[in-house]
Amino acid sequence: MFFRWDWLRPQLTAPIVPTLGPVHPDALTVGIFEDTLRAADTGDFLPYDKDRRWGGEKDEKVLREDVIHQPDRTLIPTLTRRGHGKVKVFAYGPHDSVIDEAAELATKLATVHKVADARVVRPLAPENAHPRGTRIQLKNFTTGPCPAPDGPVRPVTDWSASVQETFAPFTETMAADGLAFLRTRMQAGRCGPVLAAVVDNRIVGAIGPMEVHPDAIGQSQLMPQYFAVLPAARGQRLGRALWRAAMSWGQSHGADYQLLQTEVEGPSDRLCRAEGLTSLGFSHTTQA
Repeated sequence: MFFRWDWLRPQLTAPIVPTLGPVHPDALTVGIFEDTLRAADTGDFLPYDKDRRWGGEKDEKVLREDVIHQPDRTLIPTLTRRGHGKVKVFAYGPHDSVIDEAAELATKLATVHKVADARVVRPLAPENAHPRGTRIQLKNFTTGPCPAPDGPVRPVTDWSASVQETFAPFTETMAADGLAFLRTRMQAGRCGPVLAAVVDNRIVGAIGPMEVHPDAIGQSQLMPQYFAVLPAARGQRLGRALWRAAMSWGQSHGADYQLLQTEVEGPSDRLCRAEGLTSLGFSHTTQA
């Protein structure tokens, strides 16, 4: 075993694992960190990797020979070749000096691997919000009912053919939010259903795909979704209706929980906080 849990556990201020992202606190074990090292050797997806559902090969991997693991700090670098390439160093440790050390390591490794981007990812505890960070939020489906909302939300394929024809232009408009990519997966039959909100016979919002998969310890997780509403249609509570419809779908399909990442004080962040989700901490990424 490479990692010492008595060293690593006190440094985990938020449940973030390199190459996997946020995980449920109950799944945050030394085993999941060890799994990422084994995956670096094989190049395969871990069985519970959320990106496994998209197919292909795992792009991001841990640079295991460059991991720094000490009693007071742990630095775990990862490499992706997508685009111009990127090195990220996940910096775990209680002192701010860990950031400087991580930035130095990221810069060095970006040069070694001839990639253009070097970044530092710092997990932060729930009480240490960063104004430009990402909040990790937990929706627990076992604590109460998630009723389906009233309103014009249903799966895209349940709308009339004329309404479905408006999905393509909607996804192109919201391509920056991943909706165009999502439509290609739908066309290929490679993902679960997508829920859509309709106003005046036109799709103006969507959330999906809706899929439930087991996590590292066998709990059922509603997987992350793409989620967007046209700017012109905002302010009509359509985003809230879409989100509640997604939560109702997840609960009715056996999900135990969902993890969400939201930009601090962004629209989705405010929505999730208003809906009573539990904050598990934050992630702040900076250029090295």
